Order: sequence, then structure tokens, then C-alpha cells
Amino acid sequence: MNWGIIGTGNMGSMLISTLIKSGAVPAEKLTIYNRTLEKAEKIQEEFPKIQVAKDLAALQNSSDIIFICVKPHHYKNIIDALEGKWTEDQCLVSITSPVAVDQLEKVTPCQVARIVPSITNHAWSGVSLFTFGAKIKQENRDLLKQTFQHISTPIEVKEEHIRVASDIVSCGPAFISYLLSQWITAAGDVAGLPKDKATSLTENMMVGLGELLAQKIMTLEELMEKVTVKGGVTGEGLQALEDHIGPLFQKMFEATQNKHKEDKKHIHL
Repeated sequence: MNWGIIGTGNMGSMLISTLIKSGAVPAEKLTIYNRTLEKAEKIQEEFPKIQVAKDLAALQNSSDIIFICVKPHHYKNIIDALEGKWTEDQCLVSITSPVAVDQLEKVTPCQVARIVPSITNHAWSGVSLFTFGAKIKQENRDLLKQTFQHISTPIEVKEEHIRVASDIVSCGPAFISYLLSQWITAAGDVAGLPKDKATSLTENMMVGLGELLAQKIMTLEELMEKVTVKGGVTGEGLQALEDHIGPLFQKMFEATQNKHKEDKKHIHL
């Protein structure tokens, strides 16, 4: 099976690197293309066995499974450039939430899937979100999931849940990092803890928390119960959070849902 990746920005380059380094896809089976050729050639310097296509048609002709890793408003240019050249045996994979699989199925004869990756896949962990089109064959479903098991936990989600699921697994690391940066600043403001010390403590706490969850030693609810002693410090802190958090996360999800709806209005394939 030959693989192709169109676009070598943050997500495209992450997929190239992690799929090769994890052993999921042999470098010699991968062809990449970028509008700025030098960016693709720079990646080839790190992975000499990959092929760099000079144009979209060359990548399409040499690939069975093709990932489009560009911004949503650039999809139409790519679809238009490759119109009439797809085969029913090829599989087109989108990595962005605003472009629905049924939209792509209407404008191409090939099989279609959406896989939304996460920056956590850099560490061969986290989740990749899957939505399959109606025409995709079972062998390609299985192949895609088996491939992404090397770098993530593949989870299938419904079309109507793709945005909120992406908020959690793909945008989530940025959201949580922002909250933790505020946490670190507050530790210094209130108690004078140096920023480097607060950062180290926070990072290691998060790694430990992740391990507890990954190893299924405790659930989130069990963690809160175990750490919270009646009348103790943790309970006071949790009460302060409950008193002041307000509709923070509701507002966050509302904002991302609204942006998703706005983006979809501008997608024309």
C-alpha cells in the first residue's frame, strides 16, 4: 500500500514523522507534496527514502491512500486540481473537522475517511478521531485504524460530534496548557513560588496523573475522592474552584461550535 500526504505544515509534518518513526508506514511507501517544494525537500533530508512529488498529479498517481493536510479553504483547490483522476480503489483522508466526509464523497468517486490527529500523537499517545464515509471498504477501515494504533488510540465518532470531540483531543492540549500556565502564575502571585519550580512541579504532576489514568489505576472521580480529605486543604481548593469556575467550559465549547459553523459556511467543494 502506497501512502501520500498533501501539505507539510504542522499536522502534515507531524503525521509524516510519527508514522515513519513508529514503524506504521515505511518511508519508501510514502510520497509527500507541498506547494512550497523546499519545505517537502527539507523533510526528505530527515527521511531520505520518502518520495517528494513535483505536483499533485504525481502524488495522486503513486498513492493508494492520500491525506489532505491543508487548511479547509484550500481543499477546493486540491479537489479541483485532481478532478477526474481519482479511482474507486483510492482512499482520500481529510484531517480537518469543517470538511465533512459526505461532502468529499459527492465530489470524488473514491473512498473517503476523516482522521483528526492530535499533537499528543508526537509521543505516540493520545487519540485520533475517525469518521468513515459510506463507500469505504472494510479493508481500508481496518488498515487505517491499525496504522494509527501505532501512534494513538483510534476512536470513531459521529459527524455531529466531530467538533466537540476535536475540542477535547486536538484542541484540548492547548486549552489545558493555557489553564496550567495560569495555575503556574497564580502559584507565584499568591505564594511566591518561582516560575521554574512551579513549572517543573506542574509538568511532573501532569505526567503522573496521566500514568494513573493510562494504567487505569483510578478514574477521575476516584482521584478526587482519594486526594480529598474531609475538612482538608484539597477540599477547600475544590470548593474555591466550584465557586469561581462559572460557565467557563460551556463558553469555550460554545465559542468553538460557533467557529465551526462559521467555517462550514465557507466550505464549497
